[in-house]
Amino acid sequence: MSKQINIAIVGLGFGAEFIPIYQRHPDANMFAICQRNKEKLNAIGDAFGIEKRYSDYDELLKDPEIDAVHINSPIPNHAEQTLKALYAGKDVACTVPMATSLEDCMKIVDACKETGKKYMMMETVVYAREFLYVKELYEKGELGKVQFLKATHQQDMDGWPDYWPGLPPMHYATHCVGPVTGLMKLEAEYVSCFGSGTIRKELADIHNSPFAVESAHIKFKDSDLSAHVYRSLFDVARQYRESFEVYGSKKSFEWSLIEDEEHVLHTAKLPEPEIPSKVRVPDYAHLLPEEIRSFTTKGVYDVEENEHLSFAQGGGHGGSHPHLAHEFVTALKEDRDPFPNAAQSANWTSVGILAHESALKGGEKMYLPDFN
Repeated sequence: MSKQINIAIVGLGFGAEFIPIYQRHPDANMFAICQRNKEKLNAIGDAFGIEKRYSDYDELLKDPEIDAVHINSPIPNHAEQTLKALYAGKDVACTVPMATSLEDCMKIVDACKETGKKYMMMETVVYAREFLYVKELYEKGELGKVQFLKATHQQDMDGWPDYWPGLPPMHYATHCVGPVTGLMKLEAEYVSCFGSGTIRKELADIHNSPFAVESAHIKFKDSDLSAHVYRSLFDVARQYRESFEVYGSKKSFEWSLIEDEEHVLHTAKLPEPEIPSKVRVPDYAHLLPEEIRSFTTKGVYDVEENEHLSFAQGGGHGGSHPHLAHEFVTALKEDRDPFPNAAQSANWTSVGILAHESALKGGEKMYLPDFN
């Protein structure tokens, strides 16, 4: 594909973060925006100088000039909007999670095979600077043999709107499943999960999900590795934390316990007091085209009243947004699968769905479908 990719962004809350990134990306054309609220649609369109505006998603999909859609709508809409776009001949990037059922994950994978279109789940953690740092250590051989992986995503979601109250913790697990699976391109084979504690009744009754914490072990296919992930959303005292840890035979990386403190790198075979050392993870803007490098350290929402909750609590998502956009656009230009592709995204998303089922069944082992 020699021309710029015409991108349409769907959903302009969190989605607006990506508008200036696509506007400045040398291989992208920020072509159209879509939002049901026409007042907001026009306010964003005017602010960023975007002429093509749609308040009806189906009408947007009829536009033959649009090459790809980047979906940032509420979670319950992800699967339906993704499937419509793929069958309309558009490549798709979609914020997490891919879908809310195994059936819909499989439908999206099948749709990609049928249409030949590309799909990418925009998982922020696997493009955050901490993940890129650990990935660099792994690829250089500095970790040695990887022995174990661990990740957490804890967040206080009281006060979040719509479908969030009482959400089962593992139903939104890609932020911790993605990094433990993605570092070595592993495939989750089965999962066992336990619930712990209870949330208040008015929240638990919404989804018939009582657990304050869900803690899962993932076994990987054709590998000697397993991973531990846990999540909490309500009634647990904890600062926001999306952590990722990896234990190797030579070096291990542990996430700081408090946001903005330095992470810890452990080096084997040193005198005991010298094994741990604090590390300041570098930024990885140098991996990006110069035009979008600044977006690893700042967002669109520079004024407090406009800052999206997920961006504020998530510490800017580790500078991942320009990396995500760059991977999607580059994959389309090079006619290759983006990372994570449809099958990988389905695997990561399904871990969480099945983990919750496992927790409701007292930790029963749940096998994942084969999405390949």
